[in-house]
Amino acid sequence: MTETIFIQELFQRNRKSNHAFPDKALAENFIDDLFNFLFGSYEKKFNSAEKLTAEYHELRHTFSAILFELIREEDQVKKHTSSFFDALPAIYEALLKDAHAVLAFDPAAQSIEEVLVAYPGFYATAIYRLSNQLYRQQIKTLPRLFAEYAHSKTGIDIHPGASIGASFAIDHGTGIVIGETTVIGERVKIYQGVTLGALNVDKELASIKRHPTIEDDVIIYSGATILGGNTIIGAGSIIGGNIWLTHSVAANSVVYHKSEIKIKDKDPFPEPLNFVI
Repeated sequence: MTETIFIQELFQRNRKSNHAFPDKALAENFIDDLFNFLFGSYEKKFNSAEKLTAEYHELRHTFSAILFELIREEDQVKKHTSSFFDALPAIYEALLKDAHAVLAFDPAAQSIEEVLVAYPGFYATAIYRLSNQLYRQQIKTLPRLFAEYAHSKTGIDIHPGASIGASFAIDHGTGIVIGETTVIGERVKIYQGVTLGALNVDKELASIKRHPTIEDDVIIYSGATILGGNTIIGAGSIIGGNIWLTHSVAANSVVYHKSEIKIKDKDPFPEPLNFVI
């Protein structure tokens, strides 16, 4: 069945429906099937000599079906389907750079195949990059559905509207939150529990930049919280664990808490402790 005939049949089948949101289960199955198509094996998917498989065309059909729950215009469905799948080769290459960045950065990673199939940070990054393409196509709801599905599987919450540069590496990842207007440069590395958030969540501020900018070659260690649309972390900086930042830092800064170590003696508490049991 050609894509045009498939879309026409969907249009006739769904024209009387009043649904304005996608089938959740179908969308979740689609994004997992797409991820497995791209990374189920480590091989070049989109070289010019390759004929695209039946699996690829089935994915296109499924995507069109999902879009029909959101967009009831045949030409618009075809346009957005073509735009999304035309972008896949570039997204695929970008994600391979992310995977190689993780392999180079994490001493526990043994192979690129391990990163592709076993690293939740890479899975979350992949779903983000696919969702971000839909976000930039101004498709409503579906990018958030994909992002929240990845969040539920990995504990990593990346808004599809965020801007993330090449060679992005997440280590461990659980508890990471990256807000909608965050801008992240290239070769940035982030550990678990990092929040790139807003200082103010007033609904009236929805249209302005609320989240920080992280420039190139920054490392952010676990538990760090960086807030505010005017906050810029300069290139090459290192942000230590459990840091709370609401202001900018210059390039090549090192920001960290200084721990104090005291050896216990017969009086380990220099100040009186008042407590009730």
